[in-house]
Amino acid sequence: MSFETIHSVHFLGIGGIGMSALARWFRHEGFAVSGYDRTPSPLTDELIKEGMTLTFEDSIATIPQAILNDPATSLIIWTPAMPKDSAQLNFFLEKGFQLKKRSEVLGMVTSAFYTIAVAGTHGKTTTSSLIAHLLKDAGKPVAAFLGGITQNYQSNLILGEKTSKEKTLVVVEADEFDRSFLRLHPNEAVVTSADPDHLDIYGDESTIIEGFLDFIHLIDKKGKLYIQQKAALKLEESKMPAIKSQEYGLRSSGIRAENIQAKSGSFAFDYSDGKRTIKGLELFIPGFHNVENALVAIAIGLDHQLSEEQIRKGLSSFKGVKRRFEIHVNTSNHVYIDDYAHHPEEIRACLSSVRAMFPMKKLTVIFQPHLFSRTRDFAAGFSESLSLADEVILLEIYPARELPIPGVNSEMLLEGIQARKKTLVAKADLIKYLENLNTEVVVTLGAGDIDRLVPGITALINERTKRLAL
Repeated sequence: MSFETIHSVHFLGIGGIGMSALARWFRHEGFAVSGYDRTPSPLTDELIKEGMTLTFEDSIATIPQAILNDPATSLIIWTPAMPKDSAQLNFFLEKGFQLKKRSEVLGMVTSAFYTIAVAGTHGKTTTSSLIAHLLKDAGKPVAAFLGGITQNYQSNLILGEKTSKEKTLVVVEADEFDRSFLRLHPNEAVVTSADPDHLDIYGDESTIIEGFLDFIHLIDKKGKLYIQQKAALKLEESKMPAIKSQEYGLRSSGIRAENIQAKSGSFAFDYSDGKRTIKGLELFIPGFHNVENALVAIAIGLDHQLSEEQIRKGLSSFKGVKRRFEIHVNTSNHVYIDDYAHHPEEIRACLSSVRAMFPMKKLTVIFQPHLFSRTRDFAAGFSESLSLADEVILLEIYPARELPIPGVNSEMLLEGIQARKKTLVAKADLIKYLENLNTEVVVTLGAGDIDRLVPGITALINERTKRLAL
């Protein structure tokens, strides 16, 4: 199947962050786009405004007539999150429609365009967004499929000037979940990290490493690999393909950062790759981990002929991605940061950066664990990383796609947390609990629905700031 034979595209689970980016691309390319999702959201509202036909009723009657009239030119893209008894999914299966998973369609896209794929158990979204922003800001033709909403573009799809297929640079997150990244066709690739995760899929760390090695072997023989220094240590050199590769990291002997300065709302640093140095760069998405993400974005930008001035301008204008070290309040008395971190290493990176930015302030962390299996598998790591806080507030586990596991809950993390104060609070009671708590720096962490609490926490802390000003 090729894109030339398709007229209409229908998405099952169109409201997902990855699915909606793909839907936006098809719409931009001139296809008729429709889709189903279980519930409306701000994201589905935006898709409707952009001209897509959406339904929130899982029935055959809500499928657009254009799809029903011409199955041969219709493509159905579905997510495994769809329930097996879905009326629309089963109808399309029974009637012999062309069904493909999102990862398969991304594979089609990456085989048709020059592709920069960003893999890693964490750091993918910010790194791919930074790469895409630097390229677009410098006027390069780009199409980026992202796993988050960028603040600069208020979208999970970044598009540069429309040009010929041969010149377009596709930037895509290479998701290791369910081994989806093995369907891609990268010309260049980044591996930001290779820490154990998704053990419900892979079983153990060695199998995850094998997955990343399989991904690296997909890189075009004339292409290039950029690999973070700790990830490079995990992957055996003897098993790596014979392609160009470059290591990066804060203390790497290859691409590295020098003279790092943590400020209250930014990080300043010098870029060096052994051949070239760019001094006095400033990144307004704080965090040591974000400096590291910026290093590889800069290296790729330089390899694609961006000038030093274009790098400096693009880096300083990047506003970040929603829920990635997103600062909602930053005053002399109160700070509030929200982050998507849901793995022990991500939490460690986030909180270490917060400590460097606000070393003399009390740090209160609110954490919602994501998945029963992840909480069970990394309980000790969660407790250790959360111990960087002065006070830890735990919410109950967000189950996502999982059923409860007996004996696995948030309370099991409490004993190992070495913070001065630690407690378990029901999500519904959190705002009331915070009303009676003296806070200075507050950080919310998690990949579940903790983001729904962000507006209320922001309003509460802003109100405290106003009262102090009176």
